[in-house]
Amino acid sequence: MKQILSTLVALILSLSLLSCSSGEKSASKKALKCLCWPWTAKTTLSSSSGEKNALKSDSERFGYALGMDIGASLKEMQTDIDLPSLLAGLRDTFEGTEPLLTSEGAVEVRKEFSKKMQEKQAEKIKHALEKNRKDGEDFLTENRKKEGVITTESGLQYVVLDEGDGPKPKATDRVKVHYRGTLLDGTEFDSSYKRGQPVTFPVNGVIAGWTEALQLMKVGSKVRLFIPSNLAYGERGAGQRIGPNATLIFEVELLGIEK
Repeated sequence: MKQILSTLVALILSLSLLSCSSGEKSASKKALKCLCWPWTAKTTLSSSSGEKNALKSDSERFGYALGMDIGASLKEMQTDIDLPSLLAGLRDTFEGTEPLLTSEGAVEVRKEFSKKMQEKQAEKIKHALEKNRKDGEDFLTENRKKEGVITTESGLQYVVLDEGDGPKPKATDRVKVHYRGTLLDGTEFDSSYKRGQPVTFPVNGVIAGWTEALQLMKVGSKVRLFIPSNLAYGERGAGQRIGPNATLIFEVELLGIEK
């Protein structure tokens, strides 16, 4: 938040974001009156105003670029932020005028905001946990009925696309593979094919679904894996793309066993 506010100073100084509203009412005896600063009275730059070529100086272009970053950061927070109040707080602090909140009051506001954001995130995760669990269970229940799908005792499902004739790796071996990973909706989250280079790793150094599947494959084989969440990343998920309790689909090509 501090970084956003500091870059917002540069944005306002260089872009003159707001114009005055003659009928704006005060939120208290001093605040949220006209947010138009003396040096921002020239014009308002906006892509909707048809002035896309109005960024003439380096200062204006840099300021606008900062504004894009700030807008993206605020958007990612996915919460209501009152922009006029944000700018008013920045203006009062910058100009050294008496703020509407004491330092202690501002700390309490931030704490309360942080608490609400954490509660909101917890609720979001809870919803995703249940939805992904049910979606995965429903998918695997139907998928196991399809021709060619093999289901192991652990719940791992796979289809052999190409059968190799090489040896099978052990859990302690290192293997070289090509792979592509997707979610149930087809969203691709990783691909060694796209990177143009296979990967090498120990068989027992990856998620449980992979460790089991690789030991069932012969070198030269290619399979499609359907991995339930408890054999993948479980409730924690992985990164931004793999949510909690996500069932994953991989195409895996076993290229060799490394010595």
